[in-house]
Amino acid sequence: FPHPGWSEQDPADWWAAVCDGIPALLDGFDASQVKGIGAGGQMHGLVALDEANQVIRPAILWCDQRTQKQCDWITEKAGGAQGLLEYTNNAMLTGYTGGKLLWLREEEPDNFAKMRRFICPKDYIRFQLTGELATDVSDASGTGFFNTRERRWSDSLIELAGLPRSIFPDVLESCERAGRVTREAAQATGLPE
Repeated sequence: FPHPGWSEQDPADWWAAVCDGIPALLDGFDASQVKGIGAGGQMHGLVALDEANQVIRPAILWCDQRTQKQCDWITEKAGGAQGLLEYTNNAMLTGYTGGKLLWLREEEPDNFAKMRRFICPKDYIRFQLTGELATDVSDASGTGFFNTRERRWSDSLIELAGLPRSIFPDVLESCERAGRVTREAAQATGLPE
């Protein structure tokens, strides 16, 4: 909590917890019998990655409230709350990832310039497990830049906000396979490759 209303975490801490927790869960079980992994977690966090997919700064979490100015700006630019609903069928709330992207661009331009992709917290764990960068429809909808009716990014709202489309990850349905456990992740967790 670096300032009142702010909330951040180092994503490396999440991965360390997974590497500690999975072996504890597997204790007494035959790990080779694991056939799939489902991940759930906090939504709406901003994990900014550079061109080498390394974390640029601590993740800005869902409960962080620093983005009211940016949320108001994009809502007004979209034509008010009703206009924003036309783009996404959603609002732009301070807890959402979209406001965090706009805040990063405005308040930390050097970090924004380094960012090549963003993902959400549970996406970071999946990335560490599989090496695959993506998000699911639930986290995408929590950015405020996802058209929930059409189940795709709202390219027109992204363009209106002046954000590069290339930073937005691929979107999967929540039940789709999003990768396979890599050799490195298997060694770190005890899961089968």
